[in-house]
Amino acid sequence: MSRTAKPPEQRSTAPSRDIIGRGPSLADTLALRLKDEIVSGRLRPGEKLATEQQISETYGVSRPTVREAIGRLKHDGLVITRQGAGAFVADPGAVSVFRLDIADFSNREEIRNIVELLMAVEATATEHAAVRRTKGELKAIEAQLRAMQAAVDRGETGVDEDVAFHRSIVEATGNPFFRDLSDFLDRRVRNFIRTARSNTARIGGMAQAVQAEHQAIFDAIVRKDAAAARAAAENHLRNAASRLALYLER
Repeated sequence: MSRTAKPPEQRSTAPSRDIIGRGPSLADTLALRLKDEIVSGRLRPGEKLATEQQISETYGVSRPTVREAIGRLKHDGLVITRQGAGAFVADPGAVSVFRLDIADFSNREEIRNIVELLMAVEATATEHAAVRRTKGELKAIEAQLRAMQAAVDRGETGVDEDVAFHRSIVEATGNPFFRDLSDFLDRRVRNFIRTARSNTARIGGMAQAVQAEHQAIFDAIVRKDAAAARAAAENHLRNAASRLALYLER
Protein backbone atom coordinates (compact mmCIF):
# COMPACT_ATOMS: atom_id res chain seq x y z
CA MET A 1 0.00 0.00 0.00
CA SER A 2 1.38 3.42 -0.90
CA ARG A 3 2.25 5.85 1.84
CA THR A 4 0.05 8.61 0.54
CA ALA A 5 -3.47 8.49 -0.82
CA LYS A 6 -3.25 9.73 -4.41
CA PRO A 7 -6.38 10.39 -6.42
CA PRO A 8 -7.22 7.43 -8.64
CA GLU A 9 -6.32 9.32 -11.82
CA GLN A 10 -2.78 9.92 -10.53
CA ARG A 11 -2.09 6.28 -9.86
CA SER A 12 -0.03 4.84 -12.68
CA THR A 13 -0.84 1.25 -11.76
CA ALA A 14 -3.57 -0.49 -9.84
CA PRO A 15 -2.70 -1.32 -6.21
CA SER A 16 -1.32 -4.77 -5.59
CA ARG A 17 -3.93 -6.97 -3.98
CA ASP A 18 -3.20 -8.44 -0.56
CA ILE A 19 -6.45 -10.24 0.10
CA ILE A 20 -7.31 -10.92 3.73
CA GLY A 21 -8.58 -14.43 4.34
CA ARG A 22 -12.17 -14.67 5.50
CA GLY A 23 -12.24 -14.99 9.26
CA PRO A 24 -14.38 -14.16 12.27
CA SER A 25 -13.43 -10.46 12.21
CA LEU A 26 -12.17 -8.84 9.03
CA ALA A 27 -12.08 -5.44 10.73
CA ASP A 28 -9.70 -6.75 13.41
CA THR A 29 -7.44 -8.30 10.77
CA LEU A 30 -7.39 -5.15 8.67
CA ALA A 31 -6.77 -2.97 11.74
CA LEU A 32 -3.72 -5.10 12.57
CA ARG A 33 -2.42 -4.80 9.00
CA LEU A 34 -2.79 -1.01 9.02
CA LYS A 35 -1.29 -0.80 12.50
CA ASP A 36 1.76 -2.68 11.23
CA GLU A 37 2.15 -0.05 8.50
CA ILE A 38 2.19 2.65 11.18
CA VAL A 39 4.35 0.91 13.80
CA SER A 40 6.92 -0.16 11.22
CA GLY A 41 7.30 3.43 10.03
CA ARG A 42 6.04 2.75 6.52
CA LEU A 43 3.32 5.26 7.37
CA ARG A 44 4.78 8.21 9.28
CA PRO A 45 3.12 10.66 11.71
CA GLY A 46 1.07 13.20 9.81
CA GLU A 47 0.92 11.06 6.69
CA LYS A 48 -2.46 10.53 5.11
CA LEU A 49 -3.88 7.04 4.80
CA ALA A 50 -5.16 5.81 1.46
CA THR A 51 -8.84 6.42 0.78
CA GLU A 52 -11.49 3.96 1.89
CA GLN A 53 -11.92 2.88 -1.72
CA GLN A 54 -8.20 2.30 -2.22
CA ILE A 55 -7.85 0.33 1.02
CA SER A 56 -10.95 -1.67 0.11
CA GLU A 57 -9.46 -2.60 -3.26
CA THR A 58 -6.01 -3.32 -1.85
CA TYR A 59 -7.18 -5.73 0.84
CA GLY A 60 -10.29 -7.09 -0.83
CA VAL A 61 -12.73 -6.02 1.88
CA SER A 62 -15.84 -3.85 1.93
CA ARG A 63 -15.78 -0.13 2.66
CA PRO A 64 -17.80 -0.59 5.89
CA THR A 65 -15.06 -2.99 7.06
CA VAL A 66 -12.45 -0.33 6.24
CA ARG A 67 -14.38 2.28 8.20
CA GLU A 68 -14.66 -0.06 11.17
CA ALA A 69 -10.93 -0.84 11.10
CA ILE A 70 -9.98 2.84 10.90
CA GLY A 71 -12.40 3.53 13.74
CA ARG A 72 -10.52 1.04 15.88
CA LEU A 73 -7.19 2.65 15.05
CA LYS A 74 -8.70 6.02 15.88
CA HIS A 75 -9.93 4.65 19.21
CA ASP A 76 -6.36 3.50 19.91
CA GLY A 77 -4.97 6.94 19.10
CA LEU A 78 -3.03 5.66 16.11
CA VAL A 79 -4.90 7.74 13.55
CA ILE A 80 -6.92 10.93 13.54
CA THR A 81 -9.64 11.92 11.10
CA ARG A 82 -10.31 15.34 9.67
CA GLN A 83 -13.69 16.28 8.29
CA GLY A 84 -13.58 16.12 4.52
CA ALA A 85 -9.85 15.38 4.46
CA GLY A 86 -9.58 11.74 5.48
CA ALA A 87 -7.54 9.80 8.04
CA PHE A 88 -3.99 10.64 9.08
CA VAL A 89 -1.35 8.91 11.18
CA ALA A 90 -1.38 10.50 14.63
CA ASP A 91 1.68 12.03 16.22
CA PRO A 92 2.60 9.63 19.06
CA GLY A 93 3.63 12.54 21.28
CA ALA A 94 0.34 14.35 20.76
CA VAL A 95 -2.03 11.64 21.94
CA SER A 96 -2.50 10.03 25.30
CA VAL A 97 -4.98 7.16 25.21
CA PHE A 98 -5.40 3.80 26.82
CA ARG A 99 -4.46 1.14 24.32
CA LEU A 100 -5.38 -2.50 24.42
CA ASP A 101 -4.26 -4.54 21.46
CA ILE A 102 -6.34 -7.44 20.28
CA ALA A 103 -5.58 -10.07 22.86
CA ASP A 104 -3.55 -13.21 22.24
CA PHE A 105 -5.94 -15.89 23.46
CA SER A 106 -3.41 -18.65 23.01
CA ASN A 107 -1.73 -17.23 26.13
CA ARG A 108 -3.52 -18.51 29.25
CA GLU A 109 -2.03 -15.78 31.45
CA GLU A 110 -3.34 -13.16 29.06
CA ILE A 111 -6.79 -14.72 29.24
CA ARG A 112 -6.66 -14.42 33.03
CA ASN A 113 -5.57 -10.78 32.83
CA ILE A 114 -8.30 -9.92 30.34
CA VAL A 115 -11.00 -11.61 32.43
CA GLU A 116 -9.82 -9.63 35.48
CA LEU A 117 -10.22 -6.43 33.49
CA LEU A 118 -13.65 -7.41 32.21
CA MET A 119 -14.71 -8.37 35.71
CA ALA A 120 -13.64 -5.01 37.12
CA VAL A 121 -15.67 -3.17 34.49
CA GLU A 122 -18.71 -5.36 33.93
CA ALA A 123 -19.26 -6.47 37.51
CA THR A 124 -19.10 -2.87 38.70
CA ALA A 125 -21.47 -1.76 35.94
CA THR A 126 -23.91 -4.52 36.92
CA GLU A 127 -23.68 -3.44 40.55
CA HIS A 128 -24.54 0.15 39.64
CA ALA A 129 -27.31 -0.93 37.28
CA ALA A 130 -29.02 -2.85 40.10
CA VAL A 131 -29.30 0.34 42.13
CA ARG A 132 -29.90 2.90 39.38
CA ARG A 133 -32.08 1.09 36.85
CA THR A 134 -35.49 2.51 36.07
CA LYS A 135 -38.62 0.47 35.45
CA GLY A 136 -38.20 1.05 31.72
CA GLU A 137 -34.58 -0.09 31.79
CA LEU A 138 -35.56 -3.18 33.78
CA LYS A 139 -38.11 -4.04 31.10
CA ALA A 140 -35.44 -3.61 28.43
CA ILE A 141 -33.08 -5.97 30.28
CA GLU A 142 -35.88 -8.52 30.72
CA ALA A 143 -36.77 -8.29 27.03
CA GLN A 144 -33.20 -9.18 26.07
CA LEU A 145 -33.17 -12.03 28.58
CA ARG A 146 -36.35 -13.44 27.03
CA ALA A 147 -34.96 -12.97 23.52
CA MET A 148 -31.88 -14.94 24.57
CA GLN A 149 -34.02 -17.78 25.92
CA ALA A 150 -36.08 -17.82 22.73
CA ALA A 151 -32.89 -18.13 20.69
CA VAL A 152 -31.70 -21.03 22.87
CA ASP A 153 -35.09 -22.72 22.51
CA ARG A 154 -34.75 -22.45 18.73
CA GLY A 155 -31.40 -24.19 18.94
CA GLU A 156 -29.43 -21.04 18.12
CA THR A 157 -26.33 -19.77 19.91
CA GLY A 158 -27.98 -16.56 21.14
CA VAL A 159 -24.72 -14.63 20.78
CA ASP A 160 -26.33 -11.43 19.48
CA GLU A 161 -28.99 -11.58 22.19
CA ASP A 162 -26.26 -12.13 24.79
CA VAL A 163 -24.46 -8.99 23.63
CA ALA A 164 -27.71 -6.99 23.74
CA PHE A 165 -28.47 -8.25 27.27
CA HIS A 166 -25.17 -7.04 28.67
CA ARG A 167 -25.42 -3.82 26.71
CA SER A 168 -28.83 -3.07 28.26
CA ILE A 169 -27.31 -3.54 31.72
CA VAL A 170 -24.49 -1.11 30.93
CA GLU A 171 -27.08 1.39 29.65
CA ALA A 172 -28.89 1.12 32.99
CA THR A 173 -25.86 2.50 34.84
CA GLY A 174 -26.66 5.92 33.39
CA ASN A 175 -22.91 6.47 33.06
CA PRO A 176 -21.77 7.31 29.50
CA PHE A 177 -18.18 6.41 30.32
CA PHE A 178 -19.19 2.86 31.16
CA ARG A 179 -20.89 2.73 27.74
CA ASP A 180 -17.79 4.03 25.97
CA LEU A 181 -15.43 1.66 27.78
CA SER A 182 -17.77 -1.26 27.17
CA ASP A 183 -17.78 -0.43 23.44
CA PHE A 184 -13.97 -0.30 23.48
CA LEU A 185 -13.66 -3.67 25.20
CA ASP A 186 -16.24 -5.16 22.84
CA ARG A 187 -14.02 -4.34 19.90
CA ARG A 188 -10.90 -5.68 21.54
CA VAL A 189 -11.56 -8.77 23.63
CA ARG A 190 -15.19 -9.77 23.96
CA ASN A 191 -15.56 -10.87 20.35
CA PHE A 192 -13.41 -13.90 21.01
CA ILE A 193 -15.40 -14.79 24.11
CA ARG A 194 -18.54 -14.59 21.98
CA THR A 195 -16.89 -16.92 19.49
CA ALA A 196 -16.25 -19.32 22.36
CA ARG A 197 -19.92 -19.17 23.28
CA SER A 198 -21.05 -19.78 19.72
CA ASN A 199 -18.97 -22.96 19.66
CA THR A 200 -19.55 -24.30 23.17
CA ALA A 201 -23.28 -23.49 22.99
CA ARG A 202 -23.63 -26.60 20.87
CA ILE A 203 -22.39 -28.79 23.71
CA GLY A 204 -25.30 -30.39 25.55
CA GLY A 205 -26.64 -28.27 28.41
CA MET A 206 -24.05 -25.50 28.00
CA ALA A 207 -26.41 -22.88 26.54
CA GLN A 208 -28.95 -23.42 29.31
CA ALA A 209 -26.22 -23.17 31.95
CA VAL A 210 -25.20 -19.80 30.53
CA GLN A 211 -28.83 -18.72 30.55
CA ALA A 212 -29.11 -19.63 34.23
CA GLU A 213 -26.18 -17.30 34.95
CA HIS A 214 -27.95 -14.49 33.10
CA GLN A 215 -31.15 -15.20 35.04
CA ALA A 216 -29.22 -14.85 38.32
CA ILE A 217 -27.90 -11.46 37.20
CA PHE A 218 -31.38 -10.32 36.21
CA ASP A 219 -32.99 -11.53 39.46
CA ALA A 220 -30.48 -9.54 41.50
CA ILE A 221 -31.17 -6.42 39.42
CA VAL A 222 -34.92 -6.93 39.94
CA ARG A 223 -34.34 -6.98 43.72
CA LYS A 224 -32.00 -3.98 43.47
CA ASP A 225 -29.47 -6.13 45.33
CA ALA A 226 -26.18 -4.55 44.28
CA ALA A 227 -23.94 -7.07 46.06
CA ALA A 228 -25.78 -10.06 44.59
CA ALA A 229 -25.73 -8.47 41.12
CA ARG A 230 -21.99 -7.98 41.30
CA ALA A 231 -21.42 -11.53 42.55
CA ALA A 232 -23.60 -12.97 39.78
CA ALA A 233 -21.74 -10.98 37.12
CA GLU A 234 -18.36 -12.09 38.49
CA ASN A 235 -19.50 -15.72 38.53
CA HIS A 236 -20.71 -15.38 34.93
CA LEU A 237 -17.33 -14.02 33.78
CA ARG A 238 -15.37 -16.70 35.62
CA ASN A 239 -17.49 -19.34 33.93
CA ALA A 240 -17.07 -17.57 30.59
CA ALA A 241 -13.30 -17.88 31.04
CA SER A 242 -13.71 -21.61 31.66
CA ARG A 243 -15.83 -21.93 28.52
CA LEU A 244 -13.18 -20.01 26.61
CA ALA A 245 -10.54 -22.47 27.80
CA LEU A 246 -12.77 -25.35 26.70
CA TYR A 247 -13.13 -23.76 23.26
CA LEU A 248 -9.34 -23.43 22.93
CA GLU A 249 -8.82 -27.05 23.93
CA ARG A 250 -11.37 -28.20 21.36
